[in-house]
Amino acid sequence: MASPTIPYWRVWVDNDGISRQSRHALEGHEFANFAAGAAPLWSARHGTETTTLITLVLPAGGIYDWHENPKPQWIVPLQGSWAVETMDGQTVTMGPGDLSFGGDQGTRAGRGHRSWTVGSEDAMLLLLQVETSPSWAPLSNGG
Repeated sequence: MASPTIPYWRVWVDNDGISRQSRHALEGHEFANFAAGAAPLWSARHGTETTTLITLVLPAGGIYDWHENPKPQWIVPLQGSWAVETMDGQTVTMGPGDLSFGGDQGTRAGRGHRSWTVGSEDAMLLLLQVETSPSWAPLSNGG
């Protein structure tokens, strides 16, 4: 059985200060016992950064103007849907089961991205904010 990968969206900044989004994957899973007494499963440790756990509820119909993520952060939609548009014009809609890493600090004029809720339901998000962008996280579409 091949090692699984977990896809995610990465919001990043190119050399011209333009925010972009591209698809990446968490890899390197090994099939082994994760906890004493538990059956083997696939796992990978992707970082050991100190994190701050944040929850957000974006009201249905909410529109959030251009801004940068305040810190590098994983964004996990728990309920509802939301969309993110980056400066390159790409828009990605995400909901439960999707994963995103917001690393758009340092864009031209602090523009970053804009976002909004999609549909008639509030979007509930779980954020795992880290102090710096993880060294393993690709910084660009090619990395």
